[in-house]
Amino acid sequence: MTQVLDNPAVGIAERGLVIGDARVTRTGGGTREMVYAGTGEVQAEMPWASTAEIDQAVAAAKAALPVWRATSPDTRGRILHRLAEILERDAERLGELLVRESGRTITESVQEVHQAASWTRYFAGWTDKLDGRVVPTQAGVEGLNYVVYEPYGVVAVLPPYNVGFLSQGMKTAPALAAGNTVVVKPSDLTPFTAVAFAEAALEAGMPPGVLNVVTGGPVEGDYLVRHPDVAKVTFTGGTPTARKILTAAADLNKPVTLELGGKGANIVFPDADLDKAAPFALVVGALAATGQGCILGTRLFVHDDIYDEMEQRLIQLSSYFQVGDPLNPETRLGAVVSEGHRERIMGVIDRANAEGAGRLVFGGNRADRDGYFINATLFGDVDNDSHLAQEEVFGPVLSMLRFSTEEEVIAKANNIQYGLTNYIQTRDVSRAHRVAAQLESGTVSVNGISGLSPAAPFGGVKRSGIGSEGGYSGIMEFVHPKSIFIGN
Repeated sequence: MTQVLDNPAVGIAERGLVIGDARVTRTGGGTREMVYAGTGEVQAEMPWASTAEIDQAVAAAKAALPVWRATSPDTRGRILHRLAEILERDAERLGELLVRESGRTITESVQEVHQAASWTRYFAGWTDKLDGRVVPTQAGVEGLNYVVYEPYGVVAVLPPYNVGFLSQGMKTAPALAAGNTVVVKPSDLTPFTAVAFAEAALEAGMPPGVLNVVTGGPVEGDYLVRHPDVAKVTFTGGTPTARKILTAAADLNKPVTLELGGKGANIVFPDADLDKAAPFALVVGALAATGQGCILGTRLFVHDDIYDEMEQRLIQLSSYFQVGDPLNPETRLGAVVSEGHRERIMGVIDRANAEGAGRLVFGGNRADRDGYFINATLFGDVDNDSHLAQEEVFGPVLSMLRFSTEEEVIAKANNIQYGLTNYIQTRDVSRAHRVAAQLESGTVSVNGISGLSPAAPFGGVKRSGIGSEGGYSGIMEFVHPKSIFIGN
């Protein structure tokens, strides 16, 4: 076995799974080697859950449910507020842990911890605001008819590998705020931060069993989704896995929330401020999170009048985004999460070159260093119907496309199976409103990005998902209405 690294992930792995008031290190699934993407070396042996541990976690969540539901909204809110404070207090340590499991840069990782804290704090404020309403009765019927909103029960949370820590704030926090109990099954590539989030929740005063964490792969995830005591499922990830979850949930008529893929368009009109639009296009198009983000504007549509200038600006900016040690604060481009993902991304690049999907402007190769690094890559004059433009790459690869008219670019932007996020760069306010209204996506950002505000709904249309996270819509994903009638 490769030499084990000395880092915080080792401590997390040694403490094991979080089930009720226990830390489980001996499991029916044995252990799995967890590899640090920044070096390609094994860094820890993580206990792996079997169906027995999943049963235990669900049972712990079910047993804790009556207590958590009966806990006053004020107390639930104070615990979640305290959890947010702990996350912010430990942001540097948790950020390093996130680097160790994902290979992303330390700067991005610490920012993600703060984002998770912000989402947790936001939903802490919802605990005492899930009030009901009185509704009219039928003509001739005397009595009182009112509606209350109740938690589903045990919720299965399946976060992705790319923003596993933030997903705890986006999914776990609202589920808990609404009075549900939770079993988290993180990605098999990134289990550490889910455990750390649960540990922080226990420190904040959350009763044991309210938040549990089990590890595992697709088989264990399927078992959790199908568990008869799981009442609701929320998942972020790829469309193929989502189809399997929908099939499994349908067998027991379970509600699901799905946040899936994206292939956003970033449309740069001739009047855009290129001093801002060019770096934005490169970072939000391909290099944030090493390109491993569903919200990224990976299809860069640039008007013919400014196309050549934009390309030259991107070439000049690319030298700033060199791969490096993810733990170095100066590094601007980290690793992709695993060797398998690196090879898949390189396969997409090789296919694009072979098919002539676009003109390779820079990058397109593995970085010459240990670990799973790919150099920042730009393809120019990309065919919008090509595999490169139509499918998620989920790596540091940006596709640049031309357009000449507003009508043309709207049609091209919408000609895709995804509908998560789109971007517009223009100084014309009328155009911004007009184009935003016609783009088919759950979110449209003009001259910037919202930064995933916890107060705003986040979700997609078409194959980008079902339901929303964030805001009123996000909390309502975790409650169902109950109508109560009292006659005279």
